[in-house]
Amino acid sequence: MNVNVTFVSEMIAFVVFVIFCMKFVWPPIIAAIETRQKTIADGLAASDRAAKDLALAQEKATAQLKEAKAQAAEIIEAAKKREAQLIEDAADKAQAEKEKILAAGHTEIESERNRAKEELRKQVAVLAVAGAEKILERSIDAAAHSDILDKLVAEL
Repeated sequence: MNVNVTFVSEMIAFVVFVIFCMKFVWPPIIAAIETRQKTIADGLAASDRAAKDLALAQEKATAQLKEAKAQAAEIIEAAKKREAQLIEDAADKAQAEKEKILAAGHTEIESERNRAKEELRKQVAVLAVAGAEKILERSIDAAAHSDILDKLVAEL
């Protein structure tokens, strides 16, 4: 056997094998590799988009949280104003009721005072008449005591 014929036949077999691989084996492998690279690139792009979306969502959540806090502060402030208004209204009503009660008390006191004056006048008249009777019983001179009785009646 000759080394050259073996070598040439191995070379021909190798060339046929390489051509066969280039025509039938490499294209599916290259397509699979390209598909895998595209899938990885798409995954990285989706990851970047997801990171951006996450950052936007966090910013939006922060903005909504600030807005909610501002609204809560406004609601609390409105409630405090309403509370102050209710307290002020209650104080005004209480003051009006106090004045009403005081006016009623003053009216009642004035009417009691007038009744007491009338009662005293009646008692003074009775005492004056009783005193006059006593005076008249002791002295017979009615003319001397008539001016006293007239003054007493005029005062009442």
